[in-house]
Parts: sequence; structure tokens; C-alpha cells
Amino acid sequence: MTQEIQQKLQEIEAQHNVRILYACESGSRAWGFPSTDSDYDVRFIYTHHADIYLGIDEIKDTIDVPVNAVLDINGWDLKKSLRLFRNTNAAIYEWLQSPIVYRESGSLLADLKAMMPEYFSQRDGLHHYMGIARNSFAALAGEEIKIKKYFYCLRSLLAAMWIVQKKEMPPMEFGILRTIVQDSAWHKEVDRLLVTKTAGDESTLIAPVALLHSFITSNMAICEEAGKELVSTKMPSAPLNKLFKELVYAV
Repeated sequence: MTQEIQQKLQEIEAQHNVRILYACESGSRAWGFPSTDSDYDVRFIYTHHADIYLGIDEIKDTIDVPVNAVLDINGWDLKKSLRLFRNTNAAIYEWLQSPIVYRESGSLLADLKAMMPEYFSQRDGLHHYMGIARNSFAALAGEEIKIKKYFYCLRSLLAAMWIVQKKEMPPMEFGILRTIVQDSAWHKEVDRLLVTKTAGDESTLIAPVALLHSFITSNMAICEEAGKELVSTKMPSAPLNKLFKELVYAV
């Protein structure tokens, strides 16, 4: 699949006359809990040639490729990506931390990683992860539950807990996020579910787990309360403008 993904990235560059600066895995494979039939969620950041940005016409700021059963691939224009980075878009922050990188060109990754601790807004990040946790938890009802929903909820909640406890940007990978939990019984239960998930498929069902439900509800309440004390931080555009020009004119 890596070879197929590399070929697809080259095709996208040729078809759209762009340069892909960064491409990575963004879904369950990067999070650390893929199922046997998990697809590949590839995300990329690209730039046009400078003269495209200097024209008067609006340009499309995304490239979308038809999704199939195996590969889900799409990308964002550099300008859009830097604007979202400035506004603490969690997707961009996760892409930049992905353990699976398919393409890295120029200084984009290194420069943004250096800026991430300063530009990450704890309040905005917490709001994002709590929103996912709440929505995922709402799906954890009934006599049978999709096991992947547990992990979607847990990963988002652990990211929120990371922000609250450590006052910093959370890591992307579930294996790192879970280190903030000290309860051995919790880890034992999670390990059991990980074995089931990685051996099953995306539709695998399990019975509700009381220990995890209790963990989720209590920690969601703690994070909701802690979030009231956080404020949004907005960083200047100047460093990102400088990076944008350097990368565009390097093409």
C-alpha cells in the first residue's frame, strides 16, 4: 500500500500541477488501533506555484480524490493549512504528529512543529476533543456497541484530559495518551479491547463495559469543569506569512 500511496501522490501532483509538501496517515492506523479492514486515511498539504496565488481568481483550497474501500486520500492547500494551524485546528496538529509519514518536502514540518507549542490554544483544543468525546459517547448505548466507538471516545477524552492535566498540546497516538491513566484495571480492560479490535473488523460489536462507561462519564465532567478556566489564545500571522512565502517561492 505504501507504494500505491506514493504513486497516487505523484498522480495528484501531475494532475493538479501542485507540489505536495507533506503527506501522512491520519486515522486509526496512525492512532494505534486499526482493525483488519481499516482503510488508509492519507492527508496531505500542497502548494501551487506562486503565480497562481498572485492571480485575481479564487482558487480551490482542497483536493479531493474519490474514496474507495481501501484508500481515503485528500489534501489542503498550504494557505488554508496555515490559517487552520493558527486557529488550532486539531486535524492539522494531529497530521504533523503522525508516526506514518508518506512525504516530507521542504521545511514545512520542522517549522510548524517548532511553532506548535506556542500556537496551540488549550481552550480551543479542549473544546474540539470534548465535542468528539461527547458525540462518540452518545453512540455507546444499547446491548451491543461497535468497539471502534469506544476507542474514538477514549482517544478524544484522553486528549482532553492531557490538555487539562499537562496544559499542553496532546499527542496523536493512543499508546502515548493512555500513559496519563494510572488505574491498572483500566489498562487491563483497554488491552483486552485492543486485542479484540485489531483481530476484528470495523463492524465488530461488544457488550457495554461498565468500567469504561464510569471512566468516561467521570472524566468528561472533570474536563468540562476545567475547561471553564481556560481562555482562547490567538497568535500572530507574521511567522506563518513568512513561512508561506518561503515555501511557495521555493517551488
